[in-house]
Amino acid sequence: MKDRILETLERIEWEWDVDVLYACESGSRAWGFASPDSDYDVRFVYAGRLDRYLTVDRVRDVIELPIVDDLDINGWDVKKALALLRNSNPTLLEWLHSPVVYRACDGFIDALRELATQAVNPRALVHHYLSMARSNWRRDQGGSRISAKRYLYVLRPLLAVQWVIEHGSVPPVAFDALMAGVVREEGVWDGLNALLVTKSASGEQSQMLRHPELDRYINQNLWALAERVPEAVEKPPVAPFNDLLRVSVGG
Repeated sequence: MKDRILETLERIEWEWDVDVLYACESGSRAWGFASPDSDYDVRFVYAGRLDRYLTVDRVRDVIELPIVDDLDINGWDVKKALALLRNSNPTLLEWLHSPVVYRACDGFIDALRELATQAVNPRALVHHYLSMARSNWRRDQGGSRISAKRYLYVLRPLLAVQWVIEHGSVPPVAFDALMAGVVREEGVWDGLNALLVTKSASGEQSQMLRHPELDRYINQNLWALAERVPEAVEKPPVAPFNDLLRVSVGG
């Protein structure tokens, strides 16, 4: 699959006349709880030619390919990515910390990660992950059974909220590292490990019985953690982001 991904990135560069500066795995394969039938969710940042940025016309700033078989691949223009990063965009921060990297231009990714350390806003991260956990949980509260995937789509952002509140930093992408940093109750730890085993051995939509300790953790922390939202921080100066944009754009 890696060869197919790299070939697709090269085709994108040729067809769209761009340079792929960074590409990584996002989603369950990066988080560490892929099912046998999980897609490959490849995300990338690209730069176009200079004239693309010197026009009054609005230029499309995403590249999205149709999902083919199990490959889901799309990317953001570097200008869009830098603007979102300056606003502490959680999705982009996860891309930058993905444990599975397919393409990385050394100078660019080092500079981008340095800017990310300046841009992290714990308050924005908490609001993002808390909203994600709540919206997913509203859809999954009824019934005695739930898919392991849906369970994890509530628990991962909720653990991420706890991480940001307790550590003040971007939560790890790898789920085992996230667990290790915030889970202290034996019942929750055992429930999460059982959930991971189920997810890795079954299809995306396979159902399991609800776990009382996990339900208790979710219902307790969806509201309790909201009382501990960090204070907002100011956005970093725009100049370093503009500088990286200028050196990233091709001639």
